Amino acid sequence: MALVLCLATAGCASRQHPAAANRWLLTGTRLYVAPDQPPVDNAWVLVSDGKIEAIGSASDAPPAGLRREDACSGGVITAGFQNSHVHFTDPAFAGAASRPSTELQPPLSGMTTRFGFTTVVDTGSDPANTGALRQRIERGELQGPEVLTVGSPMYPENGIPFYLRDLPPELLRQLAQPASAEEGRDIVRKNFENGAGGTKLFVATPQGHGEIRRMSADIARAVAEETHSHKGLVMVHPTDPEGVSAAVQAGVDVVVHTTIDPPKSTWSPELIHQMVERHVSVVPTLQLWGYELAKAQVPAEVTERIVGDAERQLAAFSRAGGQVLFGTDVGYMTEWDPTREYVLMAHAGLTPMQILASLTTAPAARWSASERRGRVKPGFDADLVVLDGDPAADVRRFTHVKCTFRAGKLLFVRAAADRAGVDTLAGARPSPGPGGPLGP
Repeated sequence: MALVLCLATAGCASRQHPAAANRWLLTGTRLYVAPDQPPVDNAWVLVSDGKIEAIGSASDAPPAGLRREDACSGGVITAGFQNSHVHFTDPAFAGAASRPSTELQPPLSGMTTRFGFTTVVDTGSDPANTGALRQRIERGELQGPEVLTVGSPMYPENGIPFYLRDLPPELLRQLAQPASAEEGRDIVRKNFENGAGGTKLFVATPQGHGEIRRMSADIARAVAEETHSHKGLVMVHPTDPEGVSAAVQAGVDVVVHTTIDPPKSTWSPELIHQMVERHVSVVPTLQLWGYELAKAQVPAEVTERIVGDAERQLAAFSRAGGQVLFGTDVGYMTEWDPTREYVLMAHAGLTPMQILASLTTAPAARWSASERRGRVKPGFDADLVVLDGDPAADVRRFTHVKCTFRAGKLLFVRAAADRAGVDTLAGARPSPGPGGPLGP
């Protein structure tokens, strides 16, 4: 299927092209324009000044005389990926405002662009530190993804979860626990003033010994209303099915986990219907559950059953037409490689193209960015991923990233000589991997 698009048509570049250095060609064995369109074999993508100028197939000769990205050619091309649940709480990112870029670049690349992520959503870190990291990326001091953030999370009154109680007292005092609807609204306003683009709510938090502390329904609704008035999204940590239901009733946009509490946790057909009807998206984070249960030394056969419950929630939600967003909770979770997440999503019944949608078109739509990213389309940002193999044959290949581009700029390249295991990071030394204890 030929997809050559004339450069003179609307949406393509003008006749006055940018300088040759900003105009280049990428070729691939296969191009996924979007998950809902047929792939194009032996394809090419023409990038001009950070935008996609044109696309075509082998039967359509690309413009001659252009610089070619040879190190990145010959793979499977897709739109850039979004990880909709990350944290920058690893000590490797501490002091982002003043830390040398040579120290920040390896973990930044290793956690994000190494795996094709051109956009990430920070769902709860130190807002000032994340803001500094984002500013340095945008200034070009660091090569990284677009960073979206929800600022400081909010917890139920007197409801800090038990697993955060060992944080330093000065940090614990900063964790917001609104006691009234107006206090919640005020926190939202301050978060947006400080650069947040949404709000993170913990509507239910485990206190230990089976106790769950829940956020007042009027506070949750007020926070959601205030967030929406700023055109932001509300993301919710639900803890259990009752928390999911409370989130839906409050008018939230994204539930950032499936649930494994209580034992044999299930989402009823009625709850799933409400979620789909009210356009609530879900970030499954299936890989997280095995990670957490391993820390608790839960036997493998028990872990498998518990993770299976979460898989069934995802399967039912997806079958009902719910919008799934890819996310791993990386940064809290020290396992940076998301391969297991792809495998578990496929085991839950999602097709490779449904998984690709969760990485591309779905998050672009959820974050009101469908007119500039999520597809390989003329006029869109040149956020591109080149894979070494076709994920339609094996979803593990979503992590076989050869190159990552954001707005036409090469952020990550795995050199041909290094594919046996050594990564060459664009503008950085090889990633040392995660290290040290994590914050919330």
